[in-house]
Amino acid sequence: MAEPQLSVRSSRARDLAHRLARRENRTVAEIVERALEAYEVREAGREPAAAFYQRMADPSGIDNDLERLIRENRKPHGGLDL
Repeated sequence: MAEPQLSVRSSRARDLAHRLARRENRTVAEIVERALEAYEVREAGREPAAAFYQRMADPSGIDNDLERLIRENRKPHGGLDL
């Protein structure tokens, strides 16, 4: 099965990705993935996991057991209604 491909119509972006890939000795896909991840953190405001869990911690100092909460609230899917 073929790998998914990203089509970029900007020759400048293509040239930059290829130049960085050669310089960093990485694939173009790795360069693009790392650049998009850095952009997401910087521009989209995605917070690091540690900060998320710290924010979610109960102010009383009791640690939430996320696995338990998920188990308790999980409901089986009824299936398709045919």
